[in-house]
Amino acid sequence: MGIPSKFNIHISFAGFPIMTVLIVFSTFPDEASARKTATRLVEERVAACVSILPGLTSIYRWQEKLEQADETLIMIKTTQEAYSQLESSLKACHPYELPEIIAVGADTGLPGYLHWVAQETTRNK
Repeated sequence: MGIPSKFNIHISFAGFPIMTVLIVFSTFPDEASARKTATRLVEERVAACVSILPGLTSIYRWQEKLEQADETLIMIKTTQEAYSQLESSLKACHPYELPEIIAVGADTGLPGYLHWVAQETTRNK
């Protein structure tokens, strides 16, 4: 499953094209499982960086019941080219039955940083 084409934004840095950069959001039941997953994603080079934000409260409906849960959010920096592999890896190791995996395009950013994200997710593949 790919990201819709409206996110196919390519930026250049020093004359070299940069792949489309995405920020992927996912929530976890605790910081330990978020940290373990973040490490795996960076080690597999499907993510350049993962920011871990503990202390989140989510309110949602699940199986016809209103729920409230303390969660940890991760923000994954990747590319559209690496997204499919990232999604598969994330689903395989996620503790939730139906994990939140939402990707948004980073259509503007520091060119050097966007270039770094692209480099880190394409090395040794």
